[in-house]
Amino acid sequence: MDIWLPAYLRQRNWQPPKGKVVDLMLCICDHFEPFHDTDKQGAMARMQQWNEIYPKLIDPFRDADNCRPRHSFFYPIEQYDEEVVSSLAQLAEKSGGEVELHLHHKDDTEEGLRKALEQGKTDFLRHGFLSKDDQGQVVYGFVHGNWALDNSHPEGKNCGVNNELDVLRDTGCYADFTMPSSPDPTQTRIINKLYYAKDTLAPKSHDTGTPACVLTHRESRPKDSLLLVQGPLGLNWEQRKFGILPRLENADLTGVNPPRMDRLKVWMRQGIHVEGRPEWLFIKLHTHGANPRNSKTFLGEPIRRFHQELLAQYNDGTHFRVHYVTARELVNIVHAAEDGMTGNPGSYRDYRYRRINGPLPS
Repeated sequence: MDIWLPAYLRQRNWQPPKGKVVDLMLCICDHFEPFHDTDKQGAMARMQQWNEIYPKLIDPFRDADNCRPRHSFFYPIEQYDEEVVSSLAQLAEKSGGEVELHLHHKDDTEEGLRKALEQGKTDFLRHGFLSKDDQGQVVYGFVHGNWALDNSHPEGKNCGVNNELDVLRDTGCYADFTMPSSPDPTQTRIINKLYYAKDTLAPKSHDTGTPACVLTHRESRPKDSLLLVQGPLGLNWEQRKFGILPRLENADLTGVNPPRMDRLKVWMRQGIHVEGRPEWLFIKLHTHGANPRNSKTFLGEPIRRFHQELLAQYNDGTHFRVHYVTARELVNIVHAAEDGMTGNPGSYRDYRYRRINGPLPS
């Protein structure tokens, strides 16, 4: 906590702007690893379970744009298996989800990292994954395995590449979604922000950066920088250890700590937004959903109850609107906010980056 607590104590709790509808962009970034502690047979069994249950479970729920809950599957490219990923493609198509890049590596080099990312893109494109920008270039979202983005572990574990941000940007990464990582020591000093980080010669370049803002407040987006999308990090005083100490809230959805309304209030209080547009809140959550300990949250009653309560309390259209978004859609809405766009943020889901397979089904 010594890394991020000073920033947490300095920040002010977000309050709804008076006289404006608050739009909640809810994004679940799943570090989706079907091979975790199992073999090919076990991975396929997990995929079958997700394919059979998840699309049906989310089907009754609709946000302010008539969209079902979205799920962004960040699949480990070093664990590519054509049959497993083909099953994931079926799941994404049936559920309206999207698939992005996830990578675990260690003691790596810039050359090795570039090769792995390009191979991952090639593999995913065969399944119709990923997106293109306005110039037709293939782009992707990214989550770093073991949290060690830009060689950020203090012992140099689980990466090895000090200029990882530049390599990601050069190979088409439109944003990184790794943070927060607390209680891991890779956690950054910057918390609860959408910001641009510029690579340096030292590791953990994303420890500092420039906040995303409406561009009338700044001449242009920072050049040669990568957008970092952080999830909420803070303290939950409504769920206390031993009835005294507040619990850490790091936006992780697990089997023992599923999404709940008390957690949603903490997420909202962190106020993650584009500076100059406080009524558009971005709530990026993460999970390891293929792990059986956590999949029960997404394939059973916890996620059903959460969506029921979320839509009942925060989708009245007068005070709040809920928008289920993928990682790509979230970033498109961020860029729309930066460009001064107004109105319903849900109309900017395809603002800059568009799926290779076309618009997502509602």
